[in-house]
Amino acid sequence: MKVFLYLHMAKILITGGTGLVGTKLISLLEKKGNRVRVLTRSPKKNNEFKWDLSSNYIAEEALRNIDYIIHLAGAGIAEKRWSKDRKKVIIDSRVNSANLLFTKIKELDISLKGFISASGTGYYGAKTSEDIFIESDLVGSDFLGEVCNKWESAAMQFKDLKTPVSLIRTGIVLSEKGGALEKMRTPIIAGLGSGNQYLPWIHIEDLCNLYIKAIEDKLEGAFNAVAPEFHTSISFSKILAMSTSKPFTKICVPGLLLKIVFGEMATILLEGSRVSSKKIEQLGFKFKYPELSGALKELF
Repeated sequence: MKVFLYLHMAKILITGGTGLVGTKLISLLEKKGNRVRVLTRSPKKNNEFKWDLSSNYIAEEALRNIDYIIHLAGAGIAEKRWSKDRKKVIIDSRVNSANLLFTKIKELDISLKGFISASGTGYYGAKTSEDIFIESDLVGSDFLGEVCNKWESAAMQFKDLKTPVSLIRTGIVLSEKGGALEKMRTPIIAGLGSGNQYLPWIHIEDLCNLYIKAIEDKLEGAFNAVAPEFHTSISFSKILAMSTSKPFTKICVPGLLLKIVFGEMATILLEGSRVSSKKIEQLGFKFKYPELSGALKELF
């Protein structure tokens, strides 16, 4: 067993490693015998190294002899209203960080086995339609589409260094603490807007296992990180209410109210289409939590 772990051990650098997904992913990677380093603005642990986008700085020791980079860093899409300045922060935090990584890897002449970047199902745009989006579909024409397109384009630079690139287009991440579920667990649970928009979702453990598969199976290209079961805002809310023993109301929160409170950002709450998981499943990925009821049962 020790020989097996040694032969399959990888040295992995993660940006955004102190966040919700990063923390869980690091734990799973280390359990499999990998060595993980983390880039952070405030290093505190032995495996954490400083980087600073404002001064284009990355501690070189973080980059030496690494095999893979997993790029999770980026300002929260839903943390603040989308002012002009906030939109710039959202894009720059993703694109400039990828650009900096590319520049440093090129300068140090490091040969990576893979660059794996987070992205979002917002790539297809915030819209409600009858389409079931697959990875080859066109990018959306709205702000979310712009964010994901620029994010992915920055990651694709690494192909110029002959590095395989994987793009993980992620839906709503379900976790026990933090993330979207924490905001959804109100005293009375309701749908949003029409309630007919879809909410592509994934359990955090399945998401992390998908990142691990991207490394272990040397995946290239874009992959939708969403569970195979589709849910509208109403059906999602009903199951969430049952799972948390809270009342569910059939009266959805009015879209106009959400637009007043959140501005343009309300589109991520009011619009959404189905997103297909078939591509990753056809490559042998097995979801541990393919159904929402099972995912929530495990979390709560």
